[in-house]
This record gives sequence, structure tokens and C-alpha cells, in this order.
Amino acid sequence: MNMDEKIKRINELYHKSQGVGLTDEEKEEQKKLRADYIASVRSNLKSQLDNINIQEKDGSITNLGKKFGNKNGKKG
Repeated sequence: MNMDEKIKRINELYHKSQGVGLTDEEKEEQKKLRADYIASVRSNLKSQLDNINIQEKDGSITNLGKKFGNKNGKKG
């Protein structure tokens, strides 16, 4: 299932949850699809940041992927 199909299914499950409710299986599916979507967004953002370099006032170059891409929140 590609990301567009996953997003469509996430939306379908959301609307169903607002109307008649979801079964336990659908709740698990929704949880997994949302986790996949978030992982995809994070990966895409990390890829974009890896391609951006900023020249600081002192002349040094900072790669935004290295600066903000760490999962533990530390700058590096």
C-alpha cells in the first residue's frame, strides 16, 4: 500500500470512528497506519534537512540534518 492509499485509509477510519465507531482490529490498523505516516514524514524531513547547509556568521558551515536530525535532541 503506497502512502496515498494509507492516508486515504487513515481518513476513512477517522470518519468511521466519528460515526459508528471502530472495531478492535480497525483501531489497531489505524494505530499502525498513523505510525507509518509519522515515520514517513520524519524520514522525509530528515532527508530535506540533510541537504541544507547554512553558513554561520563566523564562516563555518552547519548542516541542518546533523544539527536537528538527532533523535535524542542533542545538537551535533
